[in-house]
Amino acid sequence: MDPSGHPISPLEQALHAARALVLADLVAGEVAEADVVSLVEDSVVQRRWWVEQWPDGVEFVAGLIAQDVQDALLERYGRWPLCPVCEAGDPHALDVEPELGPDPHWVCHQAGVKVAAVGSLRPATGGAASS
Repeated sequence: MDPSGHPISPLEQALHAARALVLADLVAGEVAEADVVSLVEDSVVQRRWWVEQWPDGVEFVAGLIAQDVQDALLERYGRWPLCPVCEAGDPHALDVEPELGPDPHWVCHQAGVKVAAVGSLRPATGGAASS
């Protein structure tokens, strides 16, 4: 229930859960500064509208918000989250898969492995790096 005693809608529950998952990954990567958290909030606002238009997409919001934040960080700061699997070669970011589906994970395409579920990155995954 919200503070007024009204039940929280499934849409709001999904958005709150997605926000928490992405924030957890940002904290793990030590990039959860105020301006970065604002990027999460911007994405939540945009995805609220998107899910209102397509209610069946509610289970996809966590992956979409993670992708939105990743794209916004790339434009402003650099790649995030950096791959913790590949130690050789140039640093590269993980990708969210599926791009539009439930149960999103961070994956490394170079190594061909799932690294972690969105919201489950471990500390020391690295922050944003210049692109």
